[in-house]
Amino acid sequence: MAIKTVLVVDDSPTDTHVISEMLQKHGYSVITASSGEEGIETARAQRPDLVIMDVVMPGMSGFEATRAIAKDSETGGIPVIICTTKDQETDKAWGLRQGAKDYVVKPVTEAELIKKIGAL
Repeated sequence: MAIKTVLVVDDSPTDTHVISEMLQKHGYSVITASSGEEGIETARAQRPDLVIMDVVMPGMSGFEATRAIAKDSETGGIPVIICTTKDQETDKAWGLRQGAKDYVVKPVTEAELIKKIGAL
């Protein structure tokens, strides 16, 4: 499946903007959500080809939102890449156990992000 549309879920307008710019420069269409709950709703409604998920957000964490997307019969086929400042190996292992396909640490470089997307 070719990835065309990416949902960026992040509560930081700056991080959302930076990641969106990187993606748009490479021809991806970007939709955004600013919370875990909104990310789940948007994934169900819009059916993006990929979700880039922050972890540290008010309310539902990105780990919880990733688990909800991965376990939902409607959205389970959408890959999630966690993109967060949490850089411990235990965080990465936990994120992958929640259903994420990959994990990158902020500040993410454009080359690294595009390479991870290409690997999917």
